Amino acid sequence: MSISPTLYFSTEEYNTRISHTRTEMEKRNISLLIVTDPSNMAWLTGYDGWSFYVHQCVILPMEGEPVWFGRSQDANGAMRTCWLHHDNIIGYPDHYVQSTQRHPMDYLCGQIKALNLDSACIGVEMDNYWFTAAAFMSLQQHLTDSRFVDATALVNWQRAVKSPRELDYMRKAGKLVERMHQRIVDVAEPGVRKCDLVAEIYDAALRYEQSIDAGGDYPAIVPLLPSGADAAAPHLTWDDRPLKSGEGTFFEIAGVHHRYHCPLSRTLYLGQPTKTFINAEQAILEGMEAGLEKARVGFTCEDIANAFFAVLKSHGIEKDNRTGYPIGLSYPPDWGERTMSLRPGDKTPLKKNMTFHFMTGLWMDGWGFEITESIVIGESSPECLADFPRKLIVKT
Repeated sequence: MSISPTLYFSTEEYNTRISHTRTEMEKRNISLLIVTDPSNMAWLTGYDGWSFYVHQCVILPMEGEPVWFGRSQDANGAMRTCWLHHDNIIGYPDHYVQSTQRHPMDYLCGQIKALNLDSACIGVEMDNYWFTAAAFMSLQQHLTDSRFVDATALVNWQRAVKSPRELDYMRKAGKLVERMHQRIVDVAEPGVRKCDLVAEIYDAALRYEQSIDAGGDYPAIVPLLPSGADAAAPHLTWDDRPLKSGEGTFFEIAGVHHRYHCPLSRTLYLGQPTKTFINAEQAILEGMEAGLEKARVGFTCEDIANAFFAVLKSHGIEKDNRTGYPIGLSYPPDWGERTMSLRPGDKTPLKKNMTFHFMTGLWMDGWGFEITESIVIGESSPECLADFPRKLIVKT
């Protein structure tokens, strides 16, 4: 039976991505790239499935199509989402899955030898959530004629400047996250249990929106919404306790469309906000404006950070972590692209259509506060991907 895949980008765009990746491979003398990051796999081939809990990869030689490699039952998903010829979709037998006697990379090595690619200089994503020590040991054991080099983030860097279609998906994600935050404002009040509020957030995140002709996708990070003293920790999720009056809660959430993310954070205070929160709001908003002024071509990542941190310092606030990172296509457990950082010392030049989460959050002693924006770098000014009131949300 002939299967026509569902593609969200043209084959021309995929070919351009592969060309950029191969140019960088050539610079590093890499003749075969093994890509295990699911975001990079999707970016190169279109593959989209919740199968990253087992070993899988895309192998990219210097000529010809990439090859998708994964669990045999997931090859059906590759046929339905990848632009590749089906001969370049290889599934390994199920007895390799979570086995203590054999490893899926053993099978991959046999395929690489059959394709006469085993004498290559092979690049692997060494510092990667989805590439294990056992996987690397298997490659070394079976591909004895190969030399291995670290290619961590090689593909990630090619993703930094977004195409018009990618930006379209991120703008739609921005519309979805606006709806999510509006639902929080509408529903949150003292006594509402956090688990019930998160159910509302997911409802707003996923339902089809007629006005933008788009429905939502699952986020790479679940909603983060700590309250009160718990908000001093940036990455707590939720429980079944009710919201309380006299507490601030930040909501770090993202709209997602076709795996493209638009994170956006706002802080909600139930009751009369304290002076601490009012002062934090003033400092964050002033600092964000200073940073956004530098978020354009001609400046660097650290220019945005230095402008923001200078304003915080004038308010007597010290933030000892980065203030942003690139975003786009992502799978769990992270919606960042793991390349640049908005921090002092990162002198990466800003290019038109790079996209960042300008993460201006504060996690202090006994409280936390977040008002953030997802931005697109422009020639003269940035574009904010979402449009939701940039302020401390107060419900009395």
